[in-house]
Amino acid sequence: QVQLVESGGGLVQPGGSLRLSCAASGFTCSRYAMRWYRQAPGKERELVATISSASGSTSYADSMKGRFTISRDNAKNTVYLQMNSLKPEDTAVYYCNARYGTRDNYWGQGTQVTVSS
Repeated sequence: QVQLVESGGGLVQPGGSLRLSCAASGFTCSRYAMRWYRQAPGKERELVATISSASGSTSYADSMKGRFTISRDNAKNTVYLQMNSLKPEDTAVYYCNARYGTRDNYWGQGTQVTVSS
């Protein structure tokens, strides 16, 4: 059974850090383009970061560059999102996504990140 399970969200003060995890099962995440999205209340879901399947190259939304890092541990079949220098506007539900061309498109249930003093 295909599953993506996010964890690591929580409440953090501005300037703090969190590391989100996305544990994949039922497929091999290194063969998929893996992405993190987020959705804040009243806003559309937006792309945060991508790690490609073949080369493992990464890309980020402009507002996350230099603060967020996406990575993958193939042995654990897990993708991570390290978030530093967090701001209140980073508050959102963060979702993990796995995509294989047009064939497969999987989503996790999301994990809440709240940045507040």
